[in-house]
This record gives sequence, structure tokens and C-alpha cells, in this order.
Amino acid sequence: MKNAVIGNNKQKANLIVLGAVPRHGSSWNTSRTPSSTLKGLSYHPMLLYLLQQETSSTELRTECAVVLGSLAMGTENNVKSLLDCHIIPALLQGLLSPELKFIEACLRCLRTIFTSPVTPEELLYTDATVIPHLMALLSRSRYTQEYICQIFSHCCKLRHWHSCGFKSSPQPLLCANGPDHQTILFNHGAVQNIAHLLSSTSYKVRMQALKCFSVLAFENPQVSMTLVNVLVDGELLPQIFVKMLQRDKPIEMQLTSAKCLTYMCRAGGIQTDDNCIVLKLDHDLKHAHELRQAAFKLYASLGANDEDIRKKIIETENMMDRIVNGLSESSIKVRLSAVRCLHSLSRSVQQLRTSFQDHAVWKPLMKVLQNAPDEVLVVASSTLCNLLLEFSPSKEPILESGAIELLCSLTQSENLALRVNGIWALMNMAFQAEQKIKADILQGLSTEQLFQLLSDSDVNVLMKTLGLLRNLLSTRPHIDQIMSTHGKQIMQAVTLILEGEHNIEVKEQTLCILANIADGTTAKELIMTNDDILQKIKYYMSHSNAKLQLAAMFCISNLIWNEEEGSQERQDKLRDIGIVDILHKLSQSSDPNLCDKAKTALQQYLA
Repeated sequence: MKNAVIGNNKQKANLIVLGAVPRHGSSWNTSRTPSSTLKGLSYHPMLLYLLQQETSSTELRTECAVVLGSLAMGTENNVKSLLDCHIIPALLQGLLSPELKFIEACLRCLRTIFTSPVTPEELLYTDATVIPHLMALLSRSRYTQEYICQIFSHCCKLRHWHSCGFKSSPQPLLCANGPDHQTILFNHGAVQNIAHLLSSTSYKVRMQALKCFSVLAFENPQVSMTLVNVLVDGELLPQIFVKMLQRDKPIEMQLTSAKCLTYMCRAGGIQTDDNCIVLKLDHDLKHAHELRQAAFKLYASLGANDEDIRKKIIETENMMDRIVNGLSESSIKVRLSAVRCLHSLSRSVQQLRTSFQDHAVWKPLMKVLQNAPDEVLVVASSTLCNLLLEFSPSKEPILESGAIELLCSLTQSENLALRVNGIWALMNMAFQAEQKIKADILQGLSTEQLFQLLSDSDVNVLMKTLGLLRNLLSTRPHIDQIMSTHGKQIMQAVTLILEGEHNIEVKEQTLCILANIADGTTAKELIMTNDDILQKIKYYMSHSNAKLQLAAMFCISNLIWNEEEGSQERQDKLRDIGIVDILHKLSQSSDPNLCDKAKTALQQYLA
């Protein structure tokens, strides 16, 4: 099981669905393990059952905890399924074991579950004996220290801000049902138990301890005043935090130390006029932002054109989390460089299917697109274009999040790059889409705006709009439906483009749209009853450019196909205007594609 699910979210979900965690049946001895009821059925947790059995070997119980932890690293739905199976009480019970390896495996799994946004933090505080026991386990190993500190950091959401529409500052409301999380942890000696971890030889332990202090001190005068006087190896905590701001320290450490000092300052633990602290914070935070901006830019450049490098960047520990966090940075420059990095990585098909989906990158990206300055919007919308490709799993949730309205608004921008990206994203969205999505795009864009784009002076806007129209006019029922409501305007636009001074690519794309219309059941009559369009198709069949000839030939082939109703009448009309004569000439062409297509068309007349 462990080898099957590592790094494979699909396999994790499959294993859960197949009953690896909640197993239904009567073959298991459940005398010691209460069953849980899920969706009206009685389930008996197989992995959890083995994990809780005293007769199971330590190795087996440890491996069960490892597999459960791996399952928890999958999607949010995986975590919800595990929570439904009451995994947290089982793992907390495992912490009473005398076996350190088993304790570490249980803590690692608990860490993964509690860091998920779907897990209620209150589950850690349900049993009053849990927090003191976790404090006692802090001394067992560097892994217990790392995992417990991480759990505390994510389960310390004490204050909820209640907004009632007042313009004044909102008042903090404490959580219901007893003391808030900060107070509980503080009263159980969190400050004293965690402080000495700042001198650990393990960087991960130091960072998790630092993060703990940042959440404990947030808007909490009691904690902040206590931290000021705490000694670690003869040094006061504020002095240690200042040392952690030095340039030779990792960016993450500098930023978290800055948070601790800032929160202590706001809560009154440090005087706001302490110049040493203030200047250090201002200087190093600015420096940190510059470093983060430069790092994201570098990664963006490195991954721009090389798939192997993109893979290495994404596989760097916590890289995707850093990029996602960068999307919500207060610094506009950091935010822009993070989006550029994401755009560079989004060129990877493999990463769109895996890492981008695992981290639900589309969510923060959609937030970035709301009221951002144009320079950020351009890069963010370019990234969105890639996330809307047909093989991207993000396409469906993006659609459901109201992206159509956003993208349609971008097509009206005065900024050329935004117009291109807006229509480009809609083009990708329309590819092989359901009829409802196509209808929503047409409604959101409006006929007037669509044809405004078709008359745009920029060739990129025109080409992407034609691409959108071509994707909309695919699948026969969709073609007939769209042409029944927008046929007159579309045929008018096609005529104007074929008559205008446009390059070969534009006219080829336009003829391909005509070929799609000709493939409709009822839509093809809009061509057959339009003598002007028929003459233009005839003209392009004899054009000097082979691409345009071939595109025009596709129109004719779809019109004369003899297996479709009314084909004889269409063949006769096209013969009368000289199409068959041109087909005979093209059947002798030196271009193999034209020759083959012409011969295939002539066979329709002979059948």
C-alpha cells in the first residue's frame, strides 16, 4: 500500500474508495474497536483497526500510521474521508505508546491532517489531556519537536474577526466553548517548553518553534510580555529573534523572526520607539522582499524553456507552497515575480496535471486576477490560459468559479495584452466544451463584443477570436444551435474577413470556420443559400497559396458528402458554378494533399 500511494493522488483516492481505511464487512474482529457509521452503513476501519490493536507488532502499527499519513497528503477529500473515520482519536491514542518510532509516525500523520484547511483546529482541544501530553513528548526527539510545534502553529487560531460592515476597526471575538487556543497553550507551558528549541541543531525544529512563537504572540499582550523576559542559553528571546533576521539566515527564518518582533511590538512587549528593532525590521523586510523577488525571477527564467529544469524547480522542497504564498504577498513586486514564476512552470503538461492540481493553484491565481494592476493581470491571465488547456484538471473548477465573466471583461480592456489573453483563455475554454459552456461564453461576450474583436486592428486579437469561433463551432449539434441564433452575423463577419486585406493565416482560419459550418446539418444551408460566400470559396480553391486552397476544399467536401440528406441538390448547384471543373484541375496538382483531397471530393460525385 505504501509504495502504491506515495506521490500518487489518484492511487490514494482509489485506496480510500476501495475501503483500505473504512472497511465494511463482518470478517474483522471488532470487539475492541468501535465501528463508525458512514453514509448509513457500518464500517470497520481496517488500517485504524490494525493501528489500535495491542496484539499488532510495533512495526505493523508504525507502517499503518505511515500509510495513513501518505493518504492524508493527498487531496482535501482524502483528509475529509480520514476525519469521517475518526482518525484523530486513534492517532492521539497511539501517542501513549512507549515506542518512539510509532509515536513519531502518529505525530507525522497528525501533523499532515492538522495542516489541512479542512481539519477543524478544535479537534486538538477536545480532550484536556492531549496538550500536556504533547508538551511532555517534546523532549523525545527532534522529530517529535518538529511535528508537535507544527501542529501547535496550525491549531492556534484563537481570534475570529467579526465584521458587521462597520468602517471602524472590528473587535476581536474569542472562540466559543472555553478559553482560546493561545491561552490553552500558554497555560500549559508552551513558551517555556518551546523556547529552548530555538537553539536546536535541526533547522526544521528551529523554524517550527519560531512559527509557534509568531502565532502565540499575535495580538496577545500576555504572551508578548512573557517572551520579552525569556532566556535561551543566557540570551533574551528578542535578541535571538534579531539575530535570526541577519542576511546569512534563510529568507523564511528572517520573515518569521520579523513577524515575532512585529507582533511583540504591536502587543506592547517591545517599545515602538526601539530604533534598533525598528530599523532592523524595516531594512531586513525590504531586503527579504528584494531577495524573494529576485529568486522568483530567476526560477521563472530558468524554467521558461526547459522541461527538466521545470521539474527540478517544482520538486524543490516546499517550492510550490512558496510560490502560492508569493501570490498573496503585500509587495507588488514580489507578487508579480511569483506570478511570472508560476507562468513559466505552467508550460509543463506534466506539472499542470500533478503539482498544480495538488496545490489547487487556480484558487490563489483567481484571487490575483481580482482588481490587480495591469502588469500583474497580464502575467496572471497568461498563466490562466495554460490552466484552461483541455488536459488540465484545473479547467473545470476554474469554470465553476465564474471565470467566464472575468475573461469576457478582459476582452474589453484598452490594454492589448489583456485583450489577447482574455480571448485566448476563452478559446482554450471553448475547446471540446459542453454546449452550456459555449452558450455561456457567447452570452457573456455578447454578439456585439465578439464582432468588435473580429474587427480589431491587432492580428493576435483577430486570430484568437477566430480560434474561439472555430472552437465554438465544433460538434454538429453545437454548430447548428449557434448558427441558428448567430448565423447572420457570423456569415457577415466571415465575408468581411475574406474580402479584407488580411494575411494568409487569418484567411485560412476563416475558411476553416466555414468548413465547420459546412459540417452542420442545418447550418450548411447558410452557405448554400449565400452566393457571395460560394464564389469566395471557389476563388480560394484556385488561389496561389496551397493552405488556402486546402481550407476551401474542406468546405466543399463537407457540402457535397453524399451520405447526408440533400447532398444531390448541393452537388448539382456546386457543379453549376464550376466547382467540379476546379476539382478536376486540382486532382492533377503536384501538391499531394490537394491532389488527394480533390480526388476524394470527385468520388462523391461518382458514388
